[in-house]
Amino acid sequence: MPRSAVLVDAVRTPTGRGKPGGALSGVHPVDLAAGVLSALLERSGLESRQIDDVILGCVSQVADQSVNIARNAVLAAGFDETVPGTTIDRQCGSSQQAAHFAAQGVMAGAYDIVIAGGVESMSRVPLGSSATGGTPGSPRLRARYPEGLVNQGVSAELIAQQWGFSRERLDEFSAESHRRAADAWARGDFDSQVLPVEVDDGTPVSMDETIRASTTAEGLAGLNPSFRTDALAARFPELEWRITPGNSSPLTDGASAVLIMSEEKAAEVGLTPRARFHAFAVVGDDPLLMLTGPIPATRRILERSGLSIDDLDAYEVNEAFASVPLAWAAEVGGDPEKLNRWGGAIALGHALGSSGTRLLGTLLASLEATGGRYGLQTMCEGGGLANATIIERF
Repeated sequence: MPRSAVLVDAVRTPTGRGKPGGALSGVHPVDLAAGVLSALLERSGLESRQIDDVILGCVSQVADQSVNIARNAVLAAGFDETVPGTTIDRQCGSSQQAAHFAAQGVMAGAYDIVIAGGVESMSRVPLGSSATGGTPGSPRLRARYPEGLVNQGVSAELIAQQWGFSRERLDEFSAESHRRAADAWARGDFDSQVLPVEVDDGTPVSMDETIRASTTAEGLAGLNPSFRTDALAARFPELEWRITPGNSSPLTDGASAVLIMSEEKAAEVGLTPRARFHAFAVVGDDPLLMLTGPIPATRRILERSGLSIDDLDAYEVNEAFASVPLAWAAEVGGDPEKLNRWGGAIALGHALGSSGTRLLGTLLASLEATGGRYGLQTMCEGGGLANATIIERF
């Protein structure tokens, strides 16, 4: 009989713009990650020797994020040298996958206490850095897809076209994301999970830099499409080119982490679990559309869990682009009022490797704030992948 894996705590940094001069751009990503690891230890009262493993997600594992950033963060956090760490890449879902591996390890009896999380400094290690100097598309891969796969922005365009989302609908959704995030900050909804980060001049960064409370759909309407080129327009003549910086998630810096343990160990060390992991799923999907994976991932996890979409009280669906959660809701029947209640990545940012456990922390806090029982987290991932997680609040 598998053991129950429980969530005890979740923390994250604020998000900073992922470009030179962004609020967190002066902080090394190892130190961003070390900060959330240290905070979980301090808040729980645990000794670092009690942590069986640290599993961190990171997408661009080069330069400042190379050489197993999880192990480097463990050491930078002052953990005992006996504490291991490993870094994984499932693209945008890397830290959600880290949480899956951590919880599954607890359920299998391989761990008692484990930290899962992620980090990405897109200001210091730009998107696509890990492909620099190489060719990820091998001859055999090109033979299978002779016309070539496309970047995620074009995939978001294809989704908008296939589901018939107008530019106005995408911009309205995006403006609402900013409104919800600004309102959540004003209510103090993020206070318990966001840790101020001290930057080089000693100034603490304590709020997400990427939220624009004054955003309106009318204001976003003036932005130009981001991904249209003459070659792509010739290949996809049906596209109207609706994806802009305003209805996409911004490049972001940030780190997040969650503390996971067995229910028995939590009782033994005197910690109160906040939720248990109820079900997991991971799927592959069409690598050209690429970002539709949350739809089959949700269907699979609902089938495995025996729950229906109506049984869920909240869902966090990553807003890589506005067309992604809109297509998800249209296909699975999601209630717009339960979807990303406190805003999503369009407002809060998408620090790739960090986003999975950031969403998990937000889902947990949202369930607690509303008294909900079951919550779903799912996110699209590069290459046509998606993870889904259901947690049950205690």
